[in-house]
Amino acid sequence: MSHPIKPTGAAPAWPSYTGASQYVGASLSGRVTVYVDPTLGEAGLANAQWLVRDGDRIAAANDTIFGTAGQPVSVIIYAIGGKTDGTGGADHGGCDYTTGGAIEVDASFGSNPRITGLFEAELSECAMGGNLCGYSNGEALSRWCASIVSHNALADFATAPTWYQDGMPDWVDRTEHTDQDPDSTGCGMAFISWLMSKGYGIGQIAQAMVALGDSGTLAALYARLTSDLPGDAWPAFQSAVQALPNGVTTDDPFGGAAHLTHQLLRPMA
Repeated sequence: MSHPIKPTGAAPAWPSYTGASQYVGASLSGRVTVYVDPTLGEAGLANAQWLVRDGDRIAAANDTIFGTAGQPVSVIIYAIGGKTDGTGGADHGGCDYTTGGAIEVDASFGSNPRITGLFEAELSECAMGGNLCGYSNGEALSRWCASIVSHNALADFATAPTWYQDGMPDWVDRTEHTDQDPDSTGCGMAFISWLMSKGYGIGQIAQAMVALGDSGTLAALYARLTSDLPGDAWPAFQSAVQALPNGVTTDDPFGGAAHLTHQLLRPMA
């Protein structure tokens, strides 16, 4: 008779969650160990079981994007902020696999792909190796990773339209040292969409951003990818936005997602 493999030791210390941690399972590779708040019942358990099945696909896609080999992480699914529709977001304690490997994901009853997106948003920040995390450009990158790996399951988190409606402030030549501002994050989302529409893959973009580090700007990213001057980035991007027939209504106004590789678009489990 076979028995489910149980984790050795207790659940990790979570960044915020303090309730009971019910072990659900681990992905086949053992890279993603999943727990759930048992008070969520069958709907929460279904979210957790989904992540057990999809965990290795997510981890492999994340490795491909960043060109690195990730490390094992643990995840707890619970009602962040009392939400059970995914809008509570996700969280982790640090910006690498050592300090950020205990990940919290909001439950999303009846919509499992949102679990994938929320988990990837935090896993991508672990892969940034201590760079970008907590900055506006890093937040935009993590949201793009989440969108790609979850097939845009978090479209309601869009910030690029807010940036557009607020007059398109220039967050290309400078980076805001927060991940909580929709204008600076939204500028980054639209900018990455633009770069992808020009043929630069999300892997090229992610790896260049990590290499540039915390002091890197989107203008510096543009220069590294294109060999143009950093000062050319904002005028060229601004002109491209102004030429959009319908303005900016989503986080992908330039249709950059159409340029994704087949490997990152494999069906979810």
